[in-house]
Amino acid sequence: VHGVERLDSLDADAPIARIASRLTRYGVTAFCPTTVACTPAALTGVLEAVETARRDGPGTAARVLGAHLESNFINPEYKGAQPLVCIKRPYAAGQAAEGDFTGPDVLRVIRERAAQVRIVTMAPEIEGGIDLVRELVGCGIRVSLGHSGASYDEACAGVEAGARHATHLFNRMPPLHHREPGLVGAVLEDERVAAEVVCDGYHVHQAIVRAIVRAKRPERMMAITDGTGASGIPVGSHAELGGRRITARETAAFLDDGTLAGSTLTMDRAFRLLVNRVGVSLVDAAQMCATTQAAALGLEGLGRIEAGAFADLVVLDSRLDVVQTWIAGRCVFDRGISGSADQGISGSADRGSGGSGDQRSGA
Repeated sequence: VHGVERLDSLDADAPIARIASRLTRYGVTAFCPTTVACTPAALTGVLEAVETARRDGPGTAARVLGAHLESNFINPEYKGAQPLVCIKRPYAAGQAAEGDFTGPDVLRVIRERAAQVRIVTMAPEIEGGIDLVRELVGCGIRVSLGHSGASYDEACAGVEAGARHATHLFNRMPPLHHREPGLVGAVLEDERVAAEVVCDGYHVHQAIVRAIVRAKRPERMMAITDGTGASGIPVGSHAELGGRRITARETAAFLDDGTLAGSTLTMDRAFRLLVNRVGVSLVDAAQMCATTQAAALGLEGLGRIEAGAFADLVVLDSRLDVVQTWIAGRCVFDRGISGSADQGISGSADRGSGGSGDQRSGA
């Protein structure tokens, strides 16, 4: 999630907590703040804001998990809306021009603040790519293959090195070809890799979404929004993505030059699309919108409704619209009430991924 309602994770005024507070109305209980490629200074600011939000705990906002860096280490030919000037080689040293920076400068920030980084999207075929996969995995970071022109063999090498995730499958990578399966083929084939899919009906056709579900099964597919600051605002309105203007259209978000720049999707709409257009069951939709992600990130007590789990819940009506959102046993969004509801689920206090004082559900 890059942002929502004109807020972007790379805004100068540390917007992470405000993004977290806005997401609850869309049925989000936890999320990974996501960046595009940026300068070391900007990356440091985001990770400091993530650390603060995680330390403070969820309160009445969505839990802030570690950051997802759609990083500087991608293939420039598949950059999409990412700024070319920020795309670097991870181990290419040398003197940076004044005001510029190198790949090692970015990598230094990631190393220093690895505890705040959950996922790094990278292209395994770039110079030093396989070594970077190994280093990030060694730091406890989940490596996701994406924004990449990797061949099938290069993608497989990335998986063998430890990559276990694929960023918005089919988008910003070569299409699947029967003689050169590429990154898409490697991801669909390998059970070890969980695949993100932008479920807005535009980034990936619903027929392909159905095929991905059958190939990966709900346990290895993650419905995502790739939401931007153009999510939750009127069509024709403007927001920013990493400092560049984007426009909300009927289908998605776009740069001024017409480049696709993420989605305008929110999580409740992704859930409805899976059920109403892709045709999966409510249980499978919930799996792909919550349980698979929590399991992939190793989050204990999240993504499940069971005794002892955190009481992070979303209540939907018969149209699958969000009625209430509950975090740590507290109703933090109620469609019929302005502000937070004074309600809670009783349980013992426990320390969890969102900070101290969380309530574990007793039922």
